[in-house]
Amino acid sequence: MNTYNATITITLRKGILDVQGNTVEHALHATDFPMISHLRIGKFVELTVEAESEAAAQTLLEGACLKLIANPIMEDFTISIHEPKAEQV
Repeated sequence: MNTYNATITITLRKGILDVQGNTVEHALHATDFPMISHLRIGKFVELTVEAESEAAAQTLLEGACLKLIANPIMEDFTISIHEPKAEQV
């Protein structure tokens, strides 16, 4: 069994209004940052997973995202997997 570190980035789907992102963008425009636009806010998850291979880890994490970590109706997610650094093993 191998140990992998993974990061999952979760964002609202493009067609869904990002109220939090809009609020922050408007606040930035009001505080000297009018050059910032199209701001969207999401979630970032870090975790460790044990699996036979990187492909198996990817499959496990996709299942976890679809069942619990993300809301597949409203959110998209991307998974990045890498082996832990030597000092983390």
